[in-house]
Amino acid sequence: MTTAKPLALGCVADDYTGASDLANTLTKAGLRTIQTIGVPASDLSLPEVDAVVVALKSRSIPADEAVARSREADTWLRERGASHVMFKVCSTFDSTDAGNIGPVADALREAAGEAIALVTPAFPETGRSVYQGNLFVGALPLNESPLKDHPLNPMRDANLVRVLARQSRHGVGLVDIATVTKGPEAVSARLGALTAEGKGAAIADAIFDHDLETLGRAIVSKTFSVGASGLGLGLARALVADGRGTRDAAGAAIGDPVGGHAACLAGSCSQATLGQVAAAEALMPVLRLDAGRLLSEPDAVVAEALAFARERIGQGPVLIASSAEPEAVRALQSRHGSEAAGHAVEAALSAIAEGLVAAGVRRLVIAGGETSGACVDRLSLRAFLVGPEIAAGVPVLRTAGRPEPLLLALKSGNFGGPDFFARALDMMQ
Repeated sequence: MTTAKPLALGCVADDYTGASDLANTLTKAGLRTIQTIGVPASDLSLPEVDAVVVALKSRSIPADEAVARSREADTWLRERGASHVMFKVCSTFDSTDAGNIGPVADALREAAGEAIALVTPAFPETGRSVYQGNLFVGALPLNESPLKDHPLNPMRDANLVRVLARQSRHGVGLVDIATVTKGPEAVSARLGALTAEGKGAAIADAIFDHDLETLGRAIVSKTFSVGASGLGLGLARALVADGRGTRDAAGAAIGDPVGGHAACLAGSCSQATLGQVAAAEALMPVLRLDAGRLLSEPDAVVAEALAFARERIGQGPVLIASSAEPEAVRALQSRHGSEAAGHAVEAALSAIAEGLVAAGVRRLVIAGGETSGACVDRLSLRAFLVGPEIAAGVPVLRTAGRPEPLLLALKSGNFGGPDFFARALDMMQ
């Protein structure tokens, strides 16, 4: 990648759907943005942009591997002139006590030369807020909400000061809402006081978008931060106000229409995705995979799914889902182990995605962060241009650096309304 000017913002994202969410947010706020899959190779030609989001699949891997991959991405961004790098994490702060948010944040903060990192997963647009250091999903604390049951990183504690302290080498403080409402200078002063106390990170409260704007202005001149897409919004608005954005970035064109067939895959077991799959049954053929057979007969299940699709995609889109109720997922995990069960589902759905593209599918909607990551890797996709928004946090993506482009939507399990699949396919026409 070559660029005539330094990047205004660099971002390291710990999963692919979260990276799409952030790239969408930055584009809407006025930064021309490219999302890459992994650290770009030297032969990948990308246009000049204001921001690059390097998407990693590092949320649920061993912490030392996540740190190494994140360091590599951070170095690449710094070499392209990014004076501020944001480590993008999930708005539900998915992370076990072993990491990976704490270890990666510690490593990148130290590499950036910062004494303290501001941290917030708040994103009011999607119902995530932080108050007195506690993460809320709508009106519910995280640990009382349906989102507590992530299959790999269940969240049982809403207090992010405690959560982060258990996985960080340094103390964690709080920038409370009373401080945030006083403005950027008060936030900066609080960060200075926490630094003097020896803290290495500070959870920041944020309830409304203007709180995120305050945080963005407070840290835009610093070199590192940690947050969900909401913090990216605050940083982007601060950069645009400083003249480092692009007037026509929002609603960036994604080029000529892409022909071919359309299909959907669902691997998430969130309540939102389960409802979306049910709604889709009235609009298109839906095949529900037997998760147990995915472990015992994966090749047969993949072959049956592709046969189902090939018979129908000439007449319209199809949906193939491994999504199941949380109780069924827990039963499968208890028999086979959560890691083995998760990898089996990801491997099967990514193989199905590869077969669908080989059968002429050029518009593909994928629900589930881990599923999206596995499919993107299997298809060897390297970068995306960011198009119009389908739902909050989910844009249409057009592949870059590929002779025959694909249009995709990569959806985190909890995002989108009941009609998400139909809406996504309609916007890809």
